[in-house]
Amino acid sequence: MKTALADAIAARGYSTLTPVQEAVTNPELTGVDMLVSAQTGSGKTLGFGLAIAPTLLGDAEKFGNASAPLALVIAPTRELALQVKRELSWLYAGAGAVMASCVGGMDMRTERQALGRGAHIVVATPGRLRDHIMRGSIDLGSLRAVVLDEADEMLDLGFREDLEFILGQAPDQRQTLLFSATVPAAIAKLAESYQKDAVRISTAAAEAGQHADIEYRALNVSPRDGENAIINVLRYYESPNALVFCNTRAMVARLTTRLSNRGFAVVALSGELSQSERTHALQAMRDGRARVCVATDVAARGIDLPNLDLVVHAELPGSHETLLHRSGRTGRAGRKGVSVLVVPPVARKKAERILNWAKLRAEWGPAPSADEVTAKDEERMLNDEAWSEAITDAEAGPVAKLLEHFNPEQIAAAYLRMFHAKHSAPEDLGDPGEKPAPRVAFGPSVWFSVSGGRAKGAEPRRLLPMLCKAGGITREDIGAIRIGDTESYVELRKPAAAGFKASIGDKMRVEDGAEVAELSSPPAMAQRPGGKPDSKPRTGPKPEWKKPAPKGPPPASQLDDLPAILPPEDRAAKPSKPAPKSTAKVQYDDAPAPRHKKPKEDNASSPHRKGPKPDFTRDGAVTDAAAKPKYKGKPDSYTKGGAPTAGKASSKKNRARTAAKAAEGYASKPGSKPAGKPGAKPFGKPSGKPFGKPGAKPATKSGAKPAGKPRSGPPKGSAS
Repeated sequence: MKTALADAIAARGYSTLTPVQEAVTNPELTGVDMLVSAQTGSGKTLGFGLAIAPTLLGDAEKFGNASAPLALVIAPTRELALQVKRELSWLYAGAGAVMASCVGGMDMRTERQALGRGAHIVVATPGRLRDHIMRGSIDLGSLRAVVLDEADEMLDLGFREDLEFILGQAPDQRQTLLFSATVPAAIAKLAESYQKDAVRISTAAAEAGQHADIEYRALNVSPRDGENAIINVLRYYESPNALVFCNTRAMVARLTTRLSNRGFAVVALSGELSQSERTHALQAMRDGRARVCVATDVAARGIDLPNLDLVVHAELPGSHETLLHRSGRTGRAGRKGVSVLVVPPVARKKAERILNWAKLRAEWGPAPSADEVTAKDEERMLNDEAWSEAITDAEAGPVAKLLEHFNPEQIAAAYLRMFHAKHSAPEDLGDPGEKPAPRVAFGPSVWFSVSGGRAKGAEPRRLLPMLCKAGGITREDIGAIRIGDTESYVELRKPAAAGFKASIGDKMRVEDGAEVAELSSPPAMAQRPGGKPDSKPRTGPKPEWKKPAPKGPPPASQLDDLPAILPPEDRAAKPSKPAPKSTAKVQYDDAPAPRHKKPKEDNASSPHRKGPKPDFTRDGAVTDAAAKPKYKGKPDSYTKGGAPTAGKASSKKNRARTAAKAAEGYASKPGSKPAGKPGAKPFGKPSGKPFGKPGAKPATKSGAKPAGKPRSGPPKGSAS
C-alpha cells in the first residue's frame, strides 16, 4: 500500500480492513479484472479505491499533472456518485489526485470546464457520461482502470446500453472491476463481454446475505394501523437518523406530511425532487436538523448517513435484493442497526417469501404499543448523562431559586411535562388479528350549511378535516357531504351537533372565514357525488333495480296468472294464440287473370314444372329468367334492356300488401284523378298522385304490378 494512502486511512481511524477490502487488495490480484459480490455497507468504496491504486500510480507516490482521466468510476445514482467522490477525495488527497464528476442534474458547463482543465479520477453516472463522450468533452483514451459500482442496480435502471457504449469507448488494455450486491445472469454476461479472465470474489458477508450487525424485525399490524405502527417504531427507537422506505412517490408525500404533522423532523427523497432539493435534504440529515428521511428505493440508493441506526419498510419491497439494499443502509462501519418490516395480514405470506429468498431470519411480533413507548422514554430519561454531571457555577443560582419557590415534587412533575412535550405522543394500536367492527347506524342527524361550494374549490376531502379540527368532532360524527354551486352541506350526528356549535363559537365561522349555519331540514338541492342534483332527499333504503319485462307473449307458465291482470270484461276468457295467417288467395269471377302470370289452367296442367319461373316484359312477352341476367340487390329485378320484371321477394311483399289493403278497402284520396279506366286499380301512391310527367305513361311504384293493358272490372278486394 502506498504511504500517502496508508496515512489517509490511519488519519480516518481505520485500524483493520473489512473482508472485501482485504480480498481486493491482495497483492496477487494487482492489475487483475475482478467481479466482486459484496453487500452494501461492507466498505467496498474504500476497497476498490485501494485496489486500483497500484494501476494508477505504479511505482510513484503521487500523481503527475492532470490531463486525460486515468480512472473512471460509474455509479447508478447522483447521491452514490457524489458519495464515492467524497470517499476517494480524502483517500487520494495525499497523492495529489484531481477529482471530477459528471452527474446528471448538475451544470454541464461547469463539468465540461473541469474536464478541460484535466482530472486524474472521474466519477460519473451513465447517462451524463455518455452525453459528455458524444459531445467530445471527455477523452477516455488514457484510462487505466474502470470501476462499475452497484452494477446490478444500473442494469435494473435500464443503463445497459449506456454501459456497453462507455466500455466500448475505453481502451482494451485496462483493469475493469465490477462490484455488485448480487450476480444475476445479466451481470455475469456483462463481465464475460467486457472483462478478461476476471477473478470472482465473494465475501462471507455477501454469501450469508445478512449483516451480523443488523437486527431484522417483522411487525404484525392491522390494516388500519400501518402508519400508526411506523410512528410508534420511530418513537420506540429514537434513532438519530432513520430511513423510511416507500414504493411510490405518492406514499412518500403522504407519509412525510403525516410525520411532519406529528412533530417529527422529517425530509423526503423522491425522483420528482431537483438535485438541489435532494442535496439539502441529505445535508439536513447529516447536520441533525432532520431525524427521519422518507424515500423511494431509487432516491435512497447509495445514501450513507453516519448515524443511521434504523430502517423501516413502510411498504414491502418487490424482491429480496431490494430488501438487502434497503437494509444495507444501516449497520455500517461496525455500528448496530435495526431493519423493521411493517406487515399487514394480507402481506404476511409475501414477507415470509422475501425473507426466505434473502436467507434472513426476522423476529416476528406486534408493533410497539403506547405503553412500551412510554416505558422506553422513561428508561432513556433516567439513563441520561445529565443526571450524573456536576452542577456548574452558572447553574447553581437558578437551581437554588427553583428549590426556593417549588418543592421537589413540583420540579419533577414540571420536568416530566416538558420532557413529554418535546416528543410526539405514541399511538394506540389495535389487535392485528381483530376483525373490523361492523359500521354502526348513523341515527338521527342535523344538517349544516358551509359557505363556499364548487365555485370556490370546495371538496369533501378538505371539508372533513377542517370541520373535525374546528368543531372538535371525529370523522365518524360526519355523515353525508354535499357540494353545491355556492354552498356545501354537511350531515352531523345529532348528539355531536351541540358540541360542534359550541366549539366553533357564536360567530359560526371555521377556517378561511367560512360561515356555518344550522338547517331546519335537509337541503332540497344538495349536490350528489355523481354530479346530479337531489330534488328530494333520500330517506329510505335504495330501491332495488328491476329488470325490464321481456318483449313478446308471456311464457306458457304465466298464462294462468293473466286473467288477474286483464280488464274485468276480458277476465272470463283466457287469451289464446293468434290463428295462423291464411295463405289462400281470393278469386273473383269477373276479374281477369293478371297478365304477368300464366293462366290457371296452364299451371294446373303442369303442376310439376321444374326450372326457373318465366318472367314477362311490359309487352306481355314471355322471357326466360335464366337467359337474361338480373341486377340483384333491388326490390325489383331488371333485365338488361331496362324493362322491369317482378322479383320474387317483391312479389311476396306486394301480395301481402294487396291482401292487407283489400281487407280495409283500397280507395284513392278524395278529389284526386283516378289513374286508368273507371273500376281499375289506381297506379301510384295511395294518395292518388300519379308518378311521372303529365301525359306520360304512369310508372309503377317499386314492387307494384307492371303496367300493361288496363284491366276492367272492380279492383281486387272490392265487393263484386
